[in-house]
Amino acid sequence: MSARPSIDLDAPTAHPVPDQHGANLFTTDPQLAALLPVYLPPELVTHLTPRFEQLGALAGGRLDDLAGTADKHPPELQLRSRSGQDDPRILKHPAYVEMERLAFGEYALAAISHRSDVLGWPGQMPATVKYVLTYLFVQAEFGLCCPVSMTDSLTRTLKKFGAPELVEKYLPSLTSLDLDTLSQGAMFMTEQGAGSDISATATRARPDPDHPGAWLLEGDKWFCSNPDAALAMVLAHVDGAPAGMKGVSLFLLPRDLEDGSHNRYRIVRLKDKLGTRSMASGEIRLEGARAYLVGELGRGFVQMADMVNNSRLSNGVRAAGLMRRAVSEALHIARHREAFGRKLVEMPLMRRQLMKLVLPAEQARTMVFQTAAALRRADAGEPGAYALARILTPLIKFRACRDARKVTGDAMEVRGGCGYIEEWADPRLVRDAHLGSIWEGTSNIVALDVVRAIKRESSLDALMAHVDGLLGASAMDAALRARFDAQLPRVRVLAEAAAADGGDVLARRAASGLYHLATAAAMAWEAARIGTPDRLHLAGLVLQHRLEAADPLAAAFDAPAQAAAEAVFLIP
Repeated sequence: MSARPSIDLDAPTAHPVPDQHGANLFTTDPQLAALLPVYLPPELVTHLTPRFEQLGALAGGRLDDLAGTADKHPPELQLRSRSGQDDPRILKHPAYVEMERLAFGEYALAAISHRSDVLGWPGQMPATVKYVLTYLFVQAEFGLCCPVSMTDSLTRTLKKFGAPELVEKYLPSLTSLDLDTLSQGAMFMTEQGAGSDISATATRARPDPDHPGAWLLEGDKWFCSNPDAALAMVLAHVDGAPAGMKGVSLFLLPRDLEDGSHNRYRIVRLKDKLGTRSMASGEIRLEGARAYLVGELGRGFVQMADMVNNSRLSNGVRAAGLMRRAVSEALHIARHREAFGRKLVEMPLMRRQLMKLVLPAEQARTMVFQTAAALRRADAGEPGAYALARILTPLIKFRACRDARKVTGDAMEVRGGCGYIEEWADPRLVRDAHLGSIWEGTSNIVALDVVRAIKRESSLDALMAHVDGLLGASAMDAALRARFDAQLPRVRVLAEAAAADGGDVLARRAASGLYHLATAAAMAWEAARIGTPDRLHLAGLVLQHRLEAADPLAAAFDAPAQAAAEAVFLIP
């Protein structure tokens, strides 16, 4: 009888469940690094790369841990003090407070567009920097990015429409990098009977007889995220004003009054939400709360739309970040897990499925950069840029947010049974991904906003001119250019039909067509700027899978383009 072999219990063994916790989500994303010089000045890229690397490491490690803890310990509403006095406040877990310090303070995500002295750079940085930082941050924590975005957007709207004395009074605290002096922002807009129909707003506003220039607000707001924010933008119908949209005005609501007392409104309860559990959302009852008019009477919707559009772009950025995190997790598993004697990434069907995750994630990333660039040009007053930004913003909100729901769900499947366990990030990504298609306008509302931009802002002409410019500056063979040329008129005809009388039913299809055309053209343009064909392969796949006619029963597909893209995006 032979002796049994000895077993070294301390010998390292490969674990069958790959875990990329601790990975740097910036350095493991070479496509992001390649795109930065395309959209940012080289000296700024050089300056910020250490910051991106630092945040990438946090997002893959400590920040991810904080996010998981905050998700499992949501905020609580305390209505009274221990001595029985009314003292409503929201109690946040220390993990969430630490993330607030990182987001608002160390990385200045809410203030970066309003200060010229952040991150060690002398001068105002382009909004693209803010979106790249948010893109990395949201790969770990989604919920907090909502208060960050609302603070940024409220500041932008106040600067644009607010009276000088209001701007002077509140701008310093809105842009503070110190949590002790920071005023976070919110918007209290949604009512039970007036979701997306702002004209049905029931909250009332009347002049404050004791404080000239101030107003008193009464009514209920049904869904208010960051409800304990120091400042909130509120829509209300002014007493005596015309019915409908022309009677709705925008007001700035401070949480606390100048004497230190709490303003006359209260948080009735917090919402028990599917996702964004780390961040509080609640119901607000306004009981004669003092507020200040922002902009002109009766122009509330127009002014709030500026804030909402900024938030919609932020929604698109967050959706892109969620997709990238989901793709990153799926790729790590596929590259390191073995089954039937092979790595998962070596299996043809898995490779095809992974590319179905990569493609929409890369489309969204490209659209983030393109929309941010258009917004920068629009803010600078460049002719035609506003019309372009006006349509790109709802396009990314509509399509990227819908794609994120599928990408995060399918990426969970790559991990298998472990992906369904709350100890991993996958369930949180799936839950949070569903928010984007609802907040700041549901898919139908945002698709109709694309049509509205076409009708009112000549945005279709601006977008098609932009696409022509991208294609003209691209380096592609005649065959691929012919495929683009075949789709250009078809997409335009569909968009024009959606904008015609009675064409609303086509709005969603038109929005998707415009998004796919714009992202494919931009990817081809990026490929020429980077100097490699990587993104050109993606452009061809967008045409094939999103715009060109397909036979669902065909036994063949564009194998060369698929293989070329796989070689870049799936194999490290």
